[in-house]
Amino acid sequence: MVGVSDGQTPGPTPTAAGSAADRPLLSLALASMMDEVHAHSGAVYLLAPDHPVLEMAVMAGMPRAFAAPWERVGLSAPIPVAEAVRERRLVWVGGEEEMARRFPRIAVVLPYPFALAALPVATPAAAYGAVFVTWPGSHPPVLSDWEREHLGAACDRLAMRLERAAAESRRLLPEPDLLAAPPAGGVADTLGSVEAARMVARLPYGLASLDLHGRISFVNAAGADLLGLPAGELLGTRLWASVPWLNDPMYEDRYRAALISQHITSFLALRPPGDWLSFRMYPSTTGLSVRISRARAVTELARAVPEPGAGPSSLVTISQVLSLAGALTEAVGVQDVVQLVADEIVPAVGSQALVVLGSQSGRLHVLGHRGYRDPQVIERFDGTPLTAPLPGARVLSTGVPAFFESREQMERLYPARRGVSDGFAAWAFLPLIASGRPVGTCVLAYAEPHHFPADERAVLTSLGGLIAQALERAWLYDTKHRLAHGLQQALLPHSLSRVPGFDAAARYLPATRGMDIGGDFYDLVPTRPTAAAVIGDVQGHNVTAAGLMGQLRTAVRAYTTVGQEPHEVMRSTNRLLMDLGVELFASCLYLRLDPAHASAVMSRAGHPPPLLRRPDGRVRVLDLAGGPLLGIDSAATYPTTRVHLPPGSVLVLYTDGLVESPGTDIEDALAELGHRLGDAGDVPLGRLAEYLVRHSAAARERIDDVAVLLLRARE
Repeated sequence: MVGVSDGQTPGPTPTAAGSAADRPLLSLALASMMDEVHAHSGAVYLLAPDHPVLEMAVMAGMPRAFAAPWERVGLSAPIPVAEAVRERRLVWVGGEEEMARRFPRIAVVLPYPFALAALPVATPAAAYGAVFVTWPGSHPPVLSDWEREHLGAACDRLAMRLERAAAESRRLLPEPDLLAAPPAGGVADTLGSVEAARMVARLPYGLASLDLHGRISFVNAAGADLLGLPAGELLGTRLWASVPWLNDPMYEDRYRAALISQHITSFLALRPPGDWLSFRMYPSTTGLSVRISRARAVTELARAVPEPGAGPSSLVTISQVLSLAGALTEAVGVQDVVQLVADEIVPAVGSQALVVLGSQSGRLHVLGHRGYRDPQVIERFDGTPLTAPLPGARVLSTGVPAFFESREQMERLYPARRGVSDGFAAWAFLPLIASGRPVGTCVLAYAEPHHFPADERAVLTSLGGLIAQALERAWLYDTKHRLAHGLQQALLPHSLSRVPGFDAAARYLPATRGMDIGGDFYDLVPTRPTAAAVIGDVQGHNVTAAGLMGQLRTAVRAYTTVGQEPHEVMRSTNRLLMDLGVELFASCLYLRLDPAHASAVMSRAGHPPPLLRRPDGRVRVLDLAGGPLLGIDSAATYPTTRVHLPPGSVLVLYTDGLVESPGTDIEDALAELGHRLGDAGDVPLGRLAEYLVRHSAAARERIDDVAVLLLRARE
């Protein structure tokens, strides 16, 4: 039985203009859905009217605080409900390990055994939101067919009702969250209830009952005695809020773990000055029963228990910090870190502006800033020495954060800041130190004077450490990316040589996986009175592949220059690759252009066939003779084929990254490439190369490098 919660107020619900609906549409639909599939918690999200954001409209079975980091979810977020709406399908997460693998942001905040299903609430015409429901960790790892059918049908019914409400301009009123209510009546009569109370009172250990919010609804005399407070002061309060020595997020986490997983959980706690107590929680969908007793033989566990007197932050704040930590792990480059801090951390801590400074060669450099109306106010600090009498340099030199609750406080300690008007009234300067090395300073600015209590300072300092680690990783990535890009540019021709009788254009895109560097290569080699063209692909997307690619390109150019015929060039290059002793293969297509006879002699080594567009616009795939990949057989031969190239014809040479992608048949991909080539018309070669790459599904995915070399016979 699901009842209305008296302890939570739901967030804003998207509305449509018109009269208010008189029935709690979302709450009833969610309760019915959960009852049908025996789920123990769930929520309904609605799409915001003007933004690609899902907003939690109603939650059931668990306190809303459990899902605080995801009350508003962007459609692009790596969260099950967002994925369900994006892909219009059911998203199933069968357990703790799968959650950690697929949705690490959720797993880091809720590292408990439970299963989850998320579904879109949509009609064929429009999406209205999403639903998720959860089961205890005992649920099988696979969603059954009947559960899938019931959930899908329930979401379809809800979508139709929302569509009808929108068509009738009926406004959806905010609805209360749903929590499990105690059963009406009871199994015992009044005398039985009295006797049960007497029995509990006689027990030598403590018993307490907590509702889903963690509030104490019953405690026996032994329990009150062990907790050290009268029962009257405990009733209606949260256990970890009313008992000072239980005011630690670790203990509240055990309550969350019990409710979400529906597994029995336990913990030990030290009651000052030296009494160890054991707490064992027995969860159900209506709350928890807690058994409290004196612990035995736990001296060896003392080191595992937090020191008393520490000032813990609230658990919701910790959940948000963990969620932000998960988001920071997804930042790739330095600007990604700056943007993520601006988008997620700045609003979470209540500041209005941000500056991220990086330390390099004894100076601070502005890596990025947000929220300042005049960028020159910030950019004037670019290049500040670490010895300067300024808070940004000082905190990085000392490793100690600085908090200024007013402008007067800052100017009193740092007179050099006088006269610098940035429009803000309070600041937090956080040193960014990773692996013991200072990497920069993060400055959070507040529009009004701001008090920084001890717990807020602790949270901001922790965030500084997370930002520092993300920034260090991003700096390393950017450095590797610049190195890879520079190496790739050095190994490929800066420009194509002019050859008689032909125009040429080329494009190269590295794979997005690996180091943004790969083994695809191309070249155009002028040889009087003809010219040669080559395109190839060395296995791999790393420095080794790029280095071997450079060697092969140089070898082909050398063999061409000394006058070898196409089949000889291929045989010589193959033997060179075998002699180098590397365990990499390469595909290659080599051709000798003959403008005098409007033709080309081609030789192929395991490379995709070229395409030829004739002057009349017809396109065909050239069926060339060839041999195996380079580097497999030192005795391999590479026969040649002469192809007629009339004036105005276009020859398309490419690597497999242009046409190959998972799940796509190569023949279909070649046919599609031929259609694109025929539809492009007579455009400049550079535009044609861009068009072919831009409209290739395989190139958009960038699983592999992409190289394209186009040749047009002049008229």
